[in-house]
Amino acid sequence: MTPGRVHIREEGRRDALGDTMSSFRDVPAGDLIEGVKEQLESNDSIKAPEWAEIVKTGTHREMPPVQPDWWSRRAASILRKVALHGPIGTNHLAQMYGGARNRGVRPNRAVTGSRNVVRTILRQLDAAEYTVIKKNAAGTKELGRVVTPAGQSLLDKVSSEIRPSAEEAAPGLGKY
Repeated sequence: MTPGRVHIREEGRRDALGDTMSSFRDVPAGDLIEGVKEQLESNDSIKAPEWAEIVKTGTHREMPPVQPDWWSRRAASILRKVALHGPIGTNHLAQMYGGARNRGVRPNRAVTGSRNVVRTILRQLDAAEYTVIKKNAAGTKELGRVVTPAGQSLLDKVSSEIRPSAEEAAPGLGKY
């Protein structure tokens, strides 16, 4: 070891029982969203409104979603994105769920997704106490949504449950 340098051993985080802890960043997004979706379906605060079966998810879409559980899947995805990018607002999330609009013979252009879908899901996540609106230090301006400790706990709990199956599917994941 060189004098003046601190040597840090990378062994991973461990919980109170000595088991390695898993964060939502450590597992594939698709697997995490599936696990969180199942947890959110059991929550009474997060339910699809009656207009959800006929609404398009953006102007770049021609038809509404065909999956019957698309609302809870989108809610799980939004919860993950708020945890990753928070504080984040409705407009930025709508841009993330946007796409290319077909303009016929003219070149395609990027358009945003439905802000109403994003806003409604964020309100439901607020009611379930998984997210909260963060304000600046003076309390005069809203900065966007951030995940609460309950939301963080949900994400980490699901990630630790799916981590073994994710490591079987991708053996290189064990390094992280």
